[in-house]
Amino acid sequence: MEVLDLQEQEIYTALKSHFGFNAFKGLQLDIIKSIIAGKDTLVIMPTGGGKSLCYQLPALMDEGTAIIISPLIALMKNQVDLIRAFGAKNGVAHFLNSSLSKKESETVKKDVLAGTTKILYLAPESLTKEDNVEFLKKIRIPFVAVDEAHCISEWGHDFRPEYRRIREIVDNLGQIPIIALTASATPKVQDDIIKNLKMDNPAEFKSSFDRANLFYEVRPKLSKEKSVKEIITYIRRNAGKSGIIYCLSRKSVEELAESLRVNGVKALEYHAGLDGNTRAKHQDAFLMEDVDVIVATIAFGMGIDKPDVRFVIHYDVPKSLESYYQETGRAGRDGIKSECLMFYSPKDLFKLEKFLKDKPFSEREIGTQLLIEMGGFAEISMCRRKALLHYFGEEYVGTACNDSKMCDNCKHPKETIQVIDEMKLVLEVVAEIKEKFSIEHIIHILKGEKTVGVKNYHHYNLDTFGEGDEKSNLFWKSVIRQGILEGFLLKDIESYGLIILLDKGKEFIQKPYAITVILDTDYSNAEGDDDDIITNGQSGGGGMDEKLFNLLKELRKDIAKSQKLPPYIIFQDPSMEEMAIKYPIDMQELSQIVGVSASKAQRYGQPFIDLINKYVNENEIERPSDLVIKSVINRSAQKVFIIQAIDRKVDLEDIATSRGITLLEVLKEIEGIVLSGTKVNIEYHTNEILDKNDQMGMFDYFRNAHHEDLELAWEDIGKDVYSLEEVLMMRIKFISEMAN
Repeated sequence: MEVLDLQEQEIYTALKSHFGFNAFKGLQLDIIKSIIAGKDTLVIMPTGGGKSLCYQLPALMDEGTAIIISPLIALMKNQVDLIRAFGAKNGVAHFLNSSLSKKESETVKKDVLAGTTKILYLAPESLTKEDNVEFLKKIRIPFVAVDEAHCISEWGHDFRPEYRRIREIVDNLGQIPIIALTASATPKVQDDIIKNLKMDNPAEFKSSFDRANLFYEVRPKLSKEKSVKEIITYIRRNAGKSGIIYCLSRKSVEELAESLRVNGVKALEYHAGLDGNTRAKHQDAFLMEDVDVIVATIAFGMGIDKPDVRFVIHYDVPKSLESYYQETGRAGRDGIKSECLMFYSPKDLFKLEKFLKDKPFSEREIGTQLLIEMGGFAEISMCRRKALLHYFGEEYVGTACNDSKMCDNCKHPKETIQVIDEMKLVLEVVAEIKEKFSIEHIIHILKGEKTVGVKNYHHYNLDTFGEGDEKSNLFWKSVIRQGILEGFLLKDIESYGLIILLDKGKEFIQKPYAITVILDTDYSNAEGDDDDIITNGQSGGGGMDEKLFNLLKELRKDIAKSQKLPPYIIFQDPSMEEMAIKYPIDMQELSQIVGVSASKAQRYGQPFIDLINKYVNENEIERPSDLVIKSVINRSAQKVFIIQAIDRKVDLEDIATSRGITLLEVLKEIEGIVLSGTKVNIEYHTNEILDKNDQMGMFDYFRNAHHEDLELAWEDIGKDVYSLEEVLMMRIKFISEMAN
């Protein structure tokens, strides 16, 4: 039995007393002893590893008040609530930030001065305020803990300039040890943390970055509609499980959350555009399991201690591997198998790169390099766990992922090849160009491509120029990445991705041997983003059934003839094309077809449903019912404005003037709205400009016209009598009343 020293006994007693635990996880005990000893301490521990307890317990054991620097108000609140939940007095933990009223701030300061508060959370911005600095000088501060310490580095994924002032403020408060903690930091970021916080020979504790219970998967990102269908199908297979879906933009968050709700998923959105009360309400609903899924921007989840998140989906590619690692780390904190799914398209990386164009040069170069690393991880076909840990400076030992199949590449192994001469050629190129160029430049040389860079440095004169022209870019990229993992090459992130030849690589050139290379995945066919999640155009997961489409056209023609209506009034071609893809067999499914409103489905839909049902049964068509996804009709802001204005009976000319467009353009927008299945009433306007007889005459014309040509209709009705706008108004009225 292990014999504990007196200090350890006190620590274990405090652990049981304050938190009810009998044992520590991993390096927690050693970290706590370092903090109690007053040493500067650097803690690198993955999400779910128990970083918070490392500073909370020594703070509770001390007579003073520990200061915790934290980047997010939501994170502070969550941490304070958790500490209070363990049964201590409410005043034992507080946060002091801009969300508090003056009276609330005074209460916090009163508790701190009284010695009740052991842990005080501050944002870096709050720490720099002069009145707060003067207040903190009045109390004993055993240590300052800097949470999410990667924010101090430009190479970190959440760089916060305010973090750079922490050391300056702490020096004003006295000789106080600093504890820096983060879940995701490359060796470069770790060096930046120590340097910028001026940590004095810190004790360093680095847990393994490996989260063995997480399954990593990357899928090609198709059109938004197809990707949304994949997500909904995935969630249905994981019904009742908690999940987080990350998007980069507020717009994507809102649209995806709405699509999920329409399809029966209990989901809420979370982003900075929501007011504080709404964000807190949505966060609590997720924690209390009133909803299963949160669709969020990256702000969500930091410090959220929900252990049973079973999946994390990245709908958009993250900006860096650090972001990816931290966000996926919110899954499976209870140690049970959980899944991390990312949708990837190189087009999304290009879009993110464009966002960097207005940044300062250094920030732009760093951001670009982080995106390159993110793309490299997505495209690799080797073990994702091995590649991820290598990025964070950790060598993955053993074949655990290969044996347990805990990433898509190990579960479904990709094509492998043996290389000797090709690896030697790569290393020789790196040696020839004096280790001063990127992967892309090396590939240009191998392929014999006279790019601007190759010409500027006269690298077309190298003996190796064009020696690899028969192989693809994908092949050479795969070989170079394997060379990095083998320890032949080093990718110097700090020098913006320059490739350096290591001693082991020089030895390989002298004595080459066979190396196994797994060819990277080709994502060139990934479709990437479009502007709207669900569009009003043709959709579906497969090719259109031409035979069914022709049968539907015949049926439409017969119904139109019996109703004495033009065929396009019943259903437009795009609607029937989608029917011939999705095979709707009931009224609910039919009403989800583009351009088919619920009222239109009720009015005209039953014969079409009957025909499709019969066709499906007779031809033994297997309908993938889980892929019949309800669509969210996305209207542009202009369409929404027009519909709302018509509801208020605003004059159409005034609508046109307010939008800076012509009346004809407004009317065409309205026609598009009614053709897509929405009923609008512009009678208040037509009654102002046309008498009843004129309206009845045009109405009869459109009832009997079997064409959609507006110019022809204007010609027939009378160009010399009516304006084109008047004719279009009446066609809109006719379509709205007869079709919807």
